[in-house]
Amino acid sequence: MNKQETKKIIGLMKRQVVPAVGCTEPVAVALCAAGACRMLPNKPVKVQVRASANIIKNAMGVGIPGTGMIGLPIAVALGALFGDPGKGLEVLSCACSENVAEAKKFIDSGAIVISLYENAPAILHIDVTATDGFSTSHAVISGSHTNFTVAELDGTSLIGEHREGQHAQKCDDTADDPALDMRTVFEFATETPVDQLRFILEAKRLNTAAARLALAGQYGHSLGSTVLTQGPSMLGDGLMCHAIAYTSAACDARMGGAPVAVMSNSGSGNQGITATMPVVVYAEETGADEEHTIRALTLSHLTSIYIKQSLGCLSALCGCVVASTGASAGIVYLMGGGYRQICAAIKNMVANLTGMICDGAKPSCSMKISSGVSTAMLSALLAMNGREVTQAEGIVSDDVDTAIHNLTSIGRESMRETDRLILHIMTHKC
Repeated sequence: MNKQETKKIIGLMKRQVVPAVGCTEPVAVALCAAGACRMLPNKPVKVQVRASANIIKNAMGVGIPGTGMIGLPIAVALGALFGDPGKGLEVLSCACSENVAEAKKFIDSGAIVISLYENAPAILHIDVTATDGFSTSHAVISGSHTNFTVAELDGTSLIGEHREGQHAQKCDDTADDPALDMRTVFEFATETPVDQLRFILEAKRLNTAAARLALAGQYGHSLGSTVLTQGPSMLGDGLMCHAIAYTSAACDARMGGAPVAVMSNSGSGNQGITATMPVVVYAEETGADEEHTIRALTLSHLTSIYIKQSLGCLSALCGCVVASTGASAGIVYLMGGGYRQICAAIKNMVANLTGMICDGAKPSCSMKISSGVSTAMLSALLAMNGREVTQAEGIVSDDVDTAIHNLTSIGRESMRETDRLILHIMTHKC
């Protein structure tokens, strides 16, 4: 792999593996509101939000960090009144007690209107119009969680006049993203000079801190702490139990509204957690050195990015399927496996978790993540013992890239009607 290719992949990873405070869908809405309102000369008096169905789905039941509240209104209010668009997915770091109190008053005044954007131009699409009573601003995020495509004040575009912390960010430059395959992912993770990959250790630091916070408190369904304290009697006090506990705990914190940053992957904090924590736990408990830990984390995160390139940013296929597949690859590497064994583990994952639905971001995501973690470890174990699901079985193909694309085509295309039904059920509960 030449230096230019390596540079492009590092750039891709640094764009896709970034810190996020809170669930990325309500955070993206808060970011769009912040971008719109920061353009106004004065504080907003009315904010209108239209969001695509998948944004609504992933924002309905999730805790907003530092607020003790769930859902979009408080996220929109905080973003509109106090959000700095220059902070990207950390825009809700503004959620102190004083700001939350003022945001609640803003909601109670009827200043926020949120509606479904019917037939939105993208699966991830957020459209915010705001006014201070004199001027009107308009911001749109589309395609990815931080991708501003529109930033207008009184009809004049400001998208090309960005100044940090003042206007919406420019569109993300994704045109130069490298096309990946598993061989490229493997060679990059195992051959790139390790000092160029050291940035991935920040994922270990942030996501481990989130897990420890949850284990010391009560967030979400407290799955992580329950598994850690009571799980050994059922699962044994070993790697499987610890990997499930720490990964689920980080999700408990994030989905439960803890005011903590996690390292995301491809626009999802839960995907970032799942791509990180099983690998970290395995590395720590088997005494892996820093270089092997870095390369395993790189392999896990880049595998997840590769699969998401084909799947898309939001779908009816649960993101833990993607991220736990990456984790399984990273664990195989730490077990001493090479490319052949990693491919086997990925095919084992495709055979197992295909079809797991995403029914929105919420505290119970930790339970789906626990399923992904356990499957990742079992798939790695089978692969290291020369066992892999074959082309004769289901959607698996002998070629690993084809197997991955079989998985993503189901999630991207065949599950569209599933996604519509999920949203209908979620929005029509008694």
